[in-house]
Amino acid sequence: MDRPYVAVIGAGQATPEQERVAERVGALLAEAGAVLVSGGRGGVMLASCRGAYERGGTTVGLLPGADRAEGNPFLTVALPTGMGELRNGLVARTADGLIAVGGGWGTLSEIGFAMRLGRPLAAVGSWTVSGPEAGLSYPTVETAEAAVSLVLRQLS
Repeated sequence: MDRPYVAVIGAGQATPEQERVAERVGALLAEAGAVLVSGGRGGVMLASCRGAYERGGTTVGLLPGADRAEGNPFLTVALPTGMGELRNGLVARTADGLIAVGGGWGTLSEIGFAMRLGRPLAAVGSWTVSGPEAGLSYPTVETAEAAVSLVLRQLS
């Protein structure tokens, strides 16, 4: 794998703390040379893209609508899918690993796709989900540093 693609998923309507964590995640991913994938809009998506973009990172947004202009200003590549929330499956499929920061039902769907696909996943202040079978869970961590380190270590 040349450069890992890591999706940062989370609340479109994020709290200031979630935005702070997401921006740090984005910065750390850029510094590690990863490509940041997101839903390309506001909240956690915007904050993580800002963190990566401001450090020279590559940011890809898989937008729900049909217009590139819907993307946040920190996207290197804006891809309008026209799929609405169904694009959450594309976010998980495109990424090699995922980091969840906060989030609502859309984030939960992306977590489900990530688990189904067997993608490395870490969560900071997000959903905690485990399945009925052993091994169907993912780690929750306290910091952006821990989340990035955990996911990148699993991808190397």
